[in-house]
Amino acid sequence: MTQSTRTGRPPVHLIDTEAENLTNLALGVAETMPQVSELLMSEIARAKMHSAKRMPSDVVTMHSTVVFTDEGSGAERTVQLVYPAEADISNGRISILTPVGAGLIGLREGHSIRWPDREGRERQLTIQKVTQPVRGQ
Repeated sequence: MTQSTRTGRPPVHLIDTEAENLTNLALGVAETMPQVSELLMSEIARAKMHSAKRMPSDVVTMHSTVVFTDEGSGAERTVQLVYPAEADISNGRISILTPVGAGLIGLREGHSIRWPDREGRERQLTIQKVTQPVRGQ
């Protein structure tokens, strides 16, 4: 079952410490990447904050591996959401500072979101599966 609101934006959940890092990133690119900065700041502003220990495991967080479907094309993609310095599209690691990355953060399995791509076209993305990284190793 997918969940979205009439605005196409389901609830967002963020780890409190990640939200602070993401806010700093978004502010840092406000002049060079205004669209992504604004989109990310908007998602952070409406997010429900959780400690890392209390974050549900089916929520997209930094370093999560996400399987999602682009409903317009039917294409299914598997990516890991990472910070800009770790991004490597050829290995499936997408930066949080991309429109898709900013759209995926904080969503849960089964949620859909209408989100602009790099060209400004709205796409509906549906989260199929979220796998959390092994932490603390």
